[in-house]
Amino acid sequence: MCMSSSVFSPVTLSNGITLKNRVVKAAMEENMASYQSLPGEALYSLYRYWAHGELGMIITGNVMIDKQAMTGPGGVALEAKTPLAPFTQWAKIIQSNGAKAIMQINHPGRQVLKAMQGKALAPSPIPVNVGKHSKMFATPRQMTCDDIHDVCQRFVTTARRAVEAGFDGVEIHAAHGYLLTQFLSPLTNQRQDEWGGSLENRARLLLNIVSQVKAHCPQDFLLMVKINSADFQRGGFGIDDAITVIRRLESLGVHVVEVSGGSYEAPAMQRRTADDTQLAREAYFLEFARQIASATTIPVMTTGGIKRAEVAQQVVDSGCTLVGMASALAVTPDLVKKWQQYPAYAGVILKCGWRDKALASLAGMAMVRRQLRRLGNDLTTLRTPSPLLSLLLDLHHRKRMTRRYRRELSSE
Repeated sequence: MCMSSSVFSPVTLSNGITLKNRVVKAAMEENMASYQSLPGEALYSLYRYWAHGELGMIITGNVMIDKQAMTGPGGVALEAKTPLAPFTQWAKIIQSNGAKAIMQINHPGRQVLKAMQGKALAPSPIPVNVGKHSKMFATPRQMTCDDIHDVCQRFVTTARRAVEAGFDGVEIHAAHGYLLTQFLSPLTNQRQDEWGGSLENRARLLLNIVSQVKAHCPQDFLLMVKINSADFQRGGFGIDDAITVIRRLESLGVHVVEVSGGSYEAPAMQRRTADDTQLAREAYFLEFARQIASATTIPVMTTGGIKRAEVAQQVVDSGCTLVGMASALAVTPDLVKKWQQYPAYAGVILKCGWRDKALASLAGMAMVRRQLRRLGNDLTTLRTPSPLLSLLLDLHHRKRMTRRYRRELSSE
């Protein structure tokens, strides 16, 4: 692979934005916010490493549309009255070496930790089932129609504020078991009204949000949607459903769709499924992304364990426009720059092989977040961190962040 590879060639998207190459830093949940759920020095330091890593586009970790509904402690939230200056600074840092800045916006739905004492909403009151670890999650309340309309408006508000802060676009998160995924999946959406039942009804909230964001943001503002290729649970949302929804997104003018998969119950984003589906060892969702790319004119991006330039090229050759990477960039934030200098250089994906899949998933995420915190403190990353120590350190950090979050909520 050489510098003339199409992976490193620029690409212009339908809204007129040109990316300097096709490699994208996909979202990771950092849990590194400053006080009041705002981006601060730790996140600024972390994103500087990625900004100077020769990426074409950088997508932030979860930015929540409701401060009372967070995916985890130390998360970032952007609401109607949130101070905008920290977000403006964040966007400028991301853009400082030519990368485009995309804010991922999200609502966790039922995937809220009980210790957070926030709002756990869901299309249907079905709790998260991760076996003996299920008690970690709050019991969700079924959303009323007013709740649904409020969530829709919050997505629009956060997107409009991202425009004001100077971001180049937003990515609406409809994957990984969060709220919009919960509406899409028949396993978690058992409503009998206009928001449940048929796929058309289950997709209604996502499509309404996309339509309204398009209507309230400038034409050149990049609109992405992250969607599951499948739930990877028996009887759940599948590839045919994904293609149907993506064709509707195409008609609404979405500029890029990111293909991923799974949820907390079936963490396919960590190559673990609950329905015996076998995923590729690298570029986990490539076969699904290939099917989707052949069925839509929307440029497709896929993620999932990519760590080698050779595999990135395979993604582009398969018909995908963009190559998303996350975990490998937690260990080697300048991996793309290294590829350009040393094409055979292989990144590192941190994994935990414990038998307890749910606990192994938590440890795997803890190992990644440990590296992010190290970068935020301007420390070198670890290529072989201990899963146990990483988990313990992460639990300590999250407890501290949870206490701070609860104090902030109670003071409002």
